[in-house]
Amino acid sequence: MKWFSLLVFLFIFSSFSPNPLWGRTLSVVTTTTDLAAIAEALGGKRVKVRSIAKGAQDPHYVAAKPSYMRLLNRADLLLYVGLQLEIGWLPLLVEGARNPGLVTLNLSQGISVLEVPEGEVTRAQGDIHPEGNPHYWLDPRNGFVMARRISQQFKALAPDDGPYFEQRLNLFEEKLRDRIQKWERQMMPFRGQEIVAYHKQWEYLANWLGLSMMGYVEDKPGIPPAPKHVARLTRTIQQRKINALLVSSFINPHIPQSMSNTAGTKMVVLPASVKGEKGVKTYSDLFNSIVSKLMPVLK
Repeated sequence: MKWFSLLVFLFIFSSFSPNPLWGRTLSVVTTTTDLAAIAEALGGKRVKVRSIAKGAQDPHYVAAKPSYMRLLNRADLLLYVGLQLEIGWLPLLVEGARNPGLVTLNLSQGISVLEVPEGEVTRAQGDIHPEGNPHYWLDPRNGFVMARRISQQFKALAPDDGPYFEQRLNLFEEKLRDRIQKWERQMMPFRGQEIVAYHKQWEYLANWLGLSMMGYVEDKPGIPPAPKHVARLTRTIQQRKINALLVSSFINPHIPQSMSNTAGTKMVVLPASVKGEKGVKTYSDLFNSIVSKLMPVLK
């Protein structure tokens, strides 16, 4: 009878337990530091978040290390950018993790994707993404879309903490909304100005700020530029008096710096992700840095 009573108690207790993650911290793995920063802001003490790619690393190219597989093996949730940004390494990690309970969330769903190619896409065109440009986190307005989906998934996995996650989501959105208004006021005088970039990763930023992207140092994405193309773009910069050449902090600066010197423009090295440079620890820090670097150059 004692054993029977114990079994009945355990059955009743388990029936009312909301889910297997009740009472413990969610283990969250993200592919990039930007997603990690948002997840940490939303999850607070109820989550433990680790990013695979580093902030000063090109997220297209990450080694599929066994240590990352072990990380995913112990994780409850995987957040990734999608749009095939991680196509070269993430499937290998997920397969190697052997974690059937891992929940995955593609955060590109719900994003208004830019530069979705028409027609056939081949490797001869360079590093073209068939589903569109994946660098959508560089428009802070997309932070709302990502945050709401992450918070919704947190609440699904740990419903007892739902009010806590909702409160943190509201605080995140309130702060981000105020800061976006500030950044837009600061950048308003420069709307319509022409810029160039090294790689096709600043389109969402330019679209948000109303800047006109006139060309790229890479004539084909992901492929070093040909000398003829560099010469043509240099002439364009000189003729149109373009003030800024945008380069991410993980790009080798040799070619863009040489081109900048010849063309008489300013090479602006920007963090493309959270932790892409010292002091950029949060999602808002990322845009504080970008705006503060762009303003004196565009002036």
